[in-house]
Amino acid sequence: MSSAVRVTVEGPIAEVRLDGPEKHNVLDLAGWNALAAAFAALSARTDIRCVTVRGTGGRAFSAGSDISAFSGQRVTPDDVRGYSAAISGAMHAIRDCPHPTVALIEGICVGGGLEIAVCCDIRACEASSQFGAPINRLGLTMSYDELDPIVRLVGAGPALDLLLTGDLIPSAAARRMGLVSRVAPDGEVVSRGRDLAGRIAAGAPLVNRWHKKFIRRLADPAPLTEVEREESHAAFETDDYREGRTAFMEKRPPTFTGE
Repeated sequence: MSSAVRVTVEGPIAEVRLDGPEKHNVLDLAGWNALAAAFAALSARTDIRCVTVRGTGGRAFSAGSDISAFSGQRVTPDDVRGYSAAISGAMHAIRDCPHPTVALIEGICVGGGLEIAVCCDIRACEASSQFGAPINRLGLTMSYDELDPIVRLVGAGPALDLLLTGDLIPSAAARRMGLVSRVAPDGEVVSRGRDLAGRIAAGAPLVNRWHKKFIRRLADPAPLTEVEREESHAAFETDDYREGRTAFMEKRPPTFTGE
């Protein structure tokens, strides 16, 4: 795995760290592939109940792709297609992760960093964070795969505002836009985010995974099948449902096993 992406696991919570603080945690081709591989590995684990994503150093979540590496990695048409596939692969790996995902954003979150963040389920930032996609100043476009989660999250109008102006927007505007749902005082987003991850991990893991799946499915206009509708009742057959119900009656915290 690229040294630009590091994974640590403590109990049921995994942390994916974008680790290149000297260059605002940018990713080159190997970094994008490593990010995809990290999420694929975490998705395959049944002991994980929440995944947080953050940058190193406190100045940036990520500034996206490493522009200085483009002269060797994004030159020929085949290079361009391969690089785009690597970004898309990482974004799909994050979006398809069955576990709840939380982006903890310190500092700037732009370009490819914004793309990573919008693929997470929840985004929390600090008050001084800034967001944007100033790629029209570089003369390059986002692919359809890159644009899709941004447009789904904030809508076509706000997405075009970001892309056509190249402006960086503050945390308050990002919250109004729906780009983030939580804003913490500077220096507190990581600690608050870890508390949030702990609360998520304390919930019934099967239920969290089902809700992710159901909400994603509702974005598809195709009619629900009877099999899909039946799946929405499957939780009532689990040990976790019985434990949750019993714990509620006994006025104690539940202990879920994911079964």
